[in-house]
Amino acid sequence: MTPPTLQPVIVGAGPAGIRAAQTLAAHSVRPVLIDEAARGGGQIYRRPPAHFTRAAATLYGTEAARATAVHNTLDGLQAQIDYRPDSLVWNAQGGLLDVLHGPTQTTRTVPYRQLIVASGATDRVLPIPGWTLPGVYTLGGAQVALKFQGCAIGSRVVLMGTGPLLYLVAYQYAKAGASVAAVLDTARLTDQLAAVPAMLTQPAVFAKGVYYVAWLRTHGIPIHSGIRPVRVLGDQRVAGVVWADSAGREHTLACDAVGFGYALRSETQLADLLGCRFAWAPLHRAHLPERDAEGRSSVPGVYLAGDGAGIMGADAAEWAGELAALALLQDHGVAVDTARMLALQGQLTHLMKFRQGLERAFPFPTDWAAHAPDALVVCRCENITAGELRACVRNTGADEINRLKALTRVGMGRCQGRSCGVAAAEILAQATGKPVELVGRLRGQAPIKPIPIHLQTRPSADAGASA
Repeated sequence: MTPPTLQPVIVGAGPAGIRAAQTLAAHSVRPVLIDEAARGGGQIYRRPPAHFTRAAATLYGTEAARATAVHNTLDGLQAQIDYRPDSLVWNAQGGLLDVLHGPTQTTRTVPYRQLIVASGATDRVLPIPGWTLPGVYTLGGAQVALKFQGCAIGSRVVLMGTGPLLYLVAYQYAKAGASVAAVLDTARLTDQLAAVPAMLTQPAVFAKGVYYVAWLRTHGIPIHSGIRPVRVLGDQRVAGVVWADSAGREHTLACDAVGFGYALRSETQLADLLGCRFAWAPLHRAHLPERDAEGRSSVPGVYLAGDGAGIMGADAAEWAGELAALALLQDHGVAVDTARMLALQGQLTHLMKFRQGLERAFPFPTDWAAHAPDALVVCRCENITAGELRACVRNTGADEINRLKALTRVGMGRCQGRSCGVAAAEILAQATGKPVELVGRLRGQAPIKPIPIHLQTRPSADAGASA
């Protein structure tokens, strides 16, 4: 029998959230599933509008079967869950979530006793001169344009940065018929070769990556490894990029759009507002909310799953979502399959070696801050440059990121540090000579994403109202 005290809410309808909802429903528990998007699937399996007619194979390539399975799972759960799409959780405190319902632009509170946070990930950005020009997108943004809007970001596109997403987006763009001028990877070929033994622990995933690269080369798309982005050219919009090779020689390449990024970073703001304890995670080069092997956070009743607690990929997100739901049920006296829980933990542990291999193959460019010129705009919301951040360190002795934020307003704009937080921390570490893990992390604040200002000047509706 389901305990009457169970009132689980899941935030995020990506692979982790959907699998958690399925697991709870299979144990006769009806969760609330809240998602910012109009249709579930998360970023990796972002679902196009209902009237969109492109086939799954065209949209998702080799991941079409997995994407379709995740979508079908959510569709099949409609009668067993309380699904609330188009709903942004912008605050959390005292057992209540503040939720903005997009179509009506109204905010409501949603109560919870147990909460599974499956907030996902976003692009990790390291800016370069010219990145504020029209025509510059993150890799994730470029992918969203293709999947959700059915268009490319330009007619001649350069994709730049590092990480598996770099090659996936290049493949998806070229496969869709877009002109990809080049793929510029800051990782060296020697890095990728050295990582092969670890990545062979997941041979099917490794084979997909090799296939993408081979397909791009076979179709005449230039791939340059070990590069350093120098600047984006243009006046009113993108006209080209300048990059330096491993010998320091600069090259210019004409294009009208750029997609760039350095792998992904976890969306942790909601976990922060919930009071979860954070710790430095060297593999991810980030402070992440702590969780045990089954997904329990440091806050009783709050569970963490998927990329929002550490970038591990879609397969791991599904396993972690199921495991967190089973842990929640177990903690409240519901009989669960403990063998299945151990098996899921084993799968996640086994995947860790592959994840370490990815970091070896696509390392974070730790020398980025040393090459960032003083004139570089780091925080475009507040128009704060690298030089201003360095000057603040020199003049005030600021050596912690929230102190730097208070003195310069870096990270106080609409993005709340999502776009500039990584770069600001790297600049601060370089300016102080401290390891980046010792300069702190930007603390989350509500609203974690922009909401209409009038909604913050009036009380929320009753807790029982629909979000």
